[in-house]
Amino acid sequence: MTNEKMTNDKTTEQTITKNAAITQDALAHLGEGHVAYVKAIRSEDVRKLFPQAPEMAPGLELFTLNAANGMPIMLTDSREAALANAWSQELEAVSVH
Repeated sequence: MTNEKMTNDKTTEQTITKNAAITQDALAHLGEGHVAYVKAIRSEDVRKLFPQAPEMAPGLELFTLNAANGMPIMLTDSREAALANAWSQELEAVSVH
């Protein structure tokens, strides 16, 4: 990451800041138990996330609530229901486009 700062003589100094390294495992668990995300999906893609789901008519817009690590929590036909479920489980919900 580069940080720029103006000096008194109006020249730009650049300082390099190194970010702390994070392991893939730590990244995968970031937000776990605290954050969930809501994502719109098409009915054609439901079985990729929910293999046990019954066949559905193609072309439907549905919503998934997923844990921070991507694990699907629920499938619903409204964004509001997904948000309500996150709230009931004390999860901070964010939307993914």
